[in-house]
Amino acid sequence: MSDEHDKKPENDPQLAAKIKDSARQIWLAGLGAYTKAEEDTGRFFDRLVQEGEQLENKTRGVVEKQIKSVEDRVGDVRERATGTWDKLETLFDERVSGALRRLGIHRREEIEAMERRIEALENELMRLRSERGDDEEE
Repeated sequence: MSDEHDKKPENDPQLAAKIKDSARQIWLAGLGAYTKAEEDTGRFFDRLVQEGEQLENKTRGVVEKQIKSVEDRVGDVRERATGTWDKLETLFDERVSGALRRLGIHRREEIEAMERRIEALENELMRLRSERGDDEEE
């Protein structure tokens, strides 16, 4: 009976040592896999960060070009709008001046010029009167 008892796998010391070694190797393989995964994860994360930075730099350049293009177009539109507005303003001034002339209403510049001419004539008249000795004003 003792032979049968010694031949059972539970009682074999070599088998127990082999199982223990296998379990230890499985444990160590698991630790190694965990460490490797952790290292790979770190490298993978770093690679993702680098790719993200590259993509950001590329898109930043594209966005800056688009912004510049839009700014240029806005500038062109602003210049055209300003030119159009100036033309409209000039046209409006010309039309109003024409309408006022047809109504017999003079522009400010014309009135100021007439005032200067009247003042010059009055001064000349006063000079001529003083030369004649005529102090009376009429």
